[in-house]
Amino acid sequence: MTSNRNPGNFANRPQEEVQDIASAGGQASHSGGFASMDPDKQRDIASKGGQASSGSFEKGSERAKEAGAKGGSK
Repeated sequence: MTSNRNPGNFANRPQEEVQDIASAGGQASHSGGFASMDPDKQRDIASKGGQASSGSFEKGSERAKEAGAKGGSK
């Protein structure tokens, strides 16, 4: 093992653990998300065209205008 103990680095993990991870073959670690939903539910959400979003701002609010003007700057 190397002197770097970062567990995110596969070189720092036991070979058996790395083999277990590799045997999953890139499968998602969770089963949530849009792609795993029932097709009818996907269609319902998609038909709303983003209106179902629980956005942070009320449309046309002063805070939304300020945030838009600020953009990605800090």
